[in-house]
Amino acid sequence: MIFDRATSRQWAAIPLRLIVGYGFMEHGYAKLLKGPAAFAAILHALNVPAPHLMAWLTILTELLGGFAVLVGAFIPLASVPMAAVLLVAMVTVHLRYGFSSIKLMAITPTGAKFGPPGYECDLLYLACLAALVIGGSGPFALGNPFAAKQRYTNK
Repeated sequence: MIFDRATSRQWAAIPLRLIVGYGFMEHGYAKLLKGPAAFAAILHALNVPAPHLMAWLTILTELLGGFAVLVGAFIPLASVPMAAVLLVAMVTVHLRYGFSSIKLMAITPTGAKFGPPGYECDLLYLACLAALVIGGSGPFALGNPFAAKQRYTNK
């Protein structure tokens, strides 16, 4: 049989790792390119305490956490601060705009115009992180080297 559900289940983690890892890294890189001070100004406007520190922590979480997920290393550990970033973004920015992440406002000669995104994508990222923590990081994952050593000694 070409498609065996029992043996192919392990492969489900790969697309999750790729999109979540890349997505987080892309967001962190965009914040870094625009300058952490610009992101700190946004956090300040949202009344986030210690906005400069939180800007750097968010950028590092997105870059390093995204990379960890992408390569399948330390996913349970990396998921905690990543989930915190998502929850803060959801509560402080996206919640007021409702669920949908796509709000088509108009089609103009220059293209589609969209309204502010809701919390849908935040929930999708949270669900993917939860699936990776519960189901494991799948094949081609670096995994947690400390856990791997312990796993072999417990056989």
